[in-house]
Amino acid sequence: MSSTASKGRIQSTLRHFLDKEASGGIVLMIVAVLAIITANSPVAEDYFHALHVYIGPLSLQHWINDALMAVFFLLVGLEIKREMLDGQLSSWSRRILPGAAAAGGMLFPALLFVFFNRQDPSALRGWAIPTATDIAFALGVISLFGSRVPASLKIFLAALAIIDDLGAVIVIATFYTEDLNLMALAGAAIVLGNLIIFNRMKVTALWPYLVLGAALWVLVFASGVHATLAGVMLALTIPLKLTPGTPEATHAESPLHKLEHSLHKPVAFIVVPAFGFANAGVSFAGVTADVFAEPLTMGVAAGLLFGKLVGVLGTVALLVKLGLADLPAKASWGQMMGTALLCGIGFTMSLFIGLLAFNDPVVQDNVKIGILMGSVVAGILGSICLMVFSRRGG
Repeated sequence: MSSTASKGRIQSTLRHFLDKEASGGIVLMIVAVLAIITANSPVAEDYFHALHVYIGPLSLQHWINDALMAVFFLLVGLEIKREMLDGQLSSWSRRILPGAAAAGGMLFPALLFVFFNRQDPSALRGWAIPTATDIAFALGVISLFGSRVPASLKIFLAALAIIDDLGAVIVIATFYTEDLNLMALAGAAIVLGNLIIFNRMKVTALWPYLVLGAALWVLVFASGVHATLAGVMLALTIPLKLTPGTPEATHAESPLHKLEHSLHKPVAFIVVPAFGFANAGVSFAGVTADVFAEPLTMGVAAGLLFGKLVGVLGTVALLVKLGLADLPAKASWGQMMGTALLCGIGFTMSLFIGLLAFNDPVVQDNVKIGILMGSVVAGILGSICLMVFSRRGG
């Protein structure tokens, strides 16, 4: 076989992998494992040192967590806006089931975390850590089952995770903002106002939004509000529709759709893996079994595993019982239980909130262990449920 044909087959296989819905989640799983292995290897000291090397005004870890993750939040904001205005969440009838399930899936994990940490006021700052669902991980896992899981259930999970992300953004903005620089905040408001004016004037070129978006990030960073929220603010000003009178079919060429499409692969295969590798690494050197029984660790793990299950499945059961909603088409209660368990995979956003909540590296490690425990067990049990209760094409 010629080298050209072999190269073409490799490129085709790679392109197929990159286009698969589950690929982002698979890459994130691999990167998380690599981070843990690296943090417990002979190069662990170099790994942790490299994260704290300064590149200009920020360390490498801060560039990843504050700048690169702003791109992740930009994509999150674009997805939220599109789904709310023109997608699966565009009407109240479509929003009620995933919306209520997302709310229940945030409330119960938070309550469970508070229960475990009620004796430690300082630990209560982490109450929001187990409330988040990792959309890439969860959708990656459920996509592995292909047609055995009904499409309606995948849509439900995606909608729930998007609303969950919106809740996480609100929580970060409300509860994890430190001292404010009012001058920088005023500057950010002026820039945001100009972005809104661009939107109202039907400006469809992306570059003016992106240039002002960069200025917005700098000002939000300086204001004390977490810089990644600049990504969400920018996303909400990107036009979804073209000018009035434009045929509906061409709306797929709108600035929002173009930007969202161009960001999907970089975020899935560069931004989120970089964040995962920089933040998932936890050293188990000196870690004893007692760490796994720490209230903070248990609160995070139990919140993700049991809190998400009770919150999501319980809310769905209540709405169906009251006749306010129906189960997703062709989905069984067993499949819904498996999906609710997958909501307990809280990797990316949970890690992000954990880093905002606590500055002590030892406490951060306990949080990471809790996230890993809860997410891994939730993912395994959710997969088993879907495997047992799903039939191909059913």
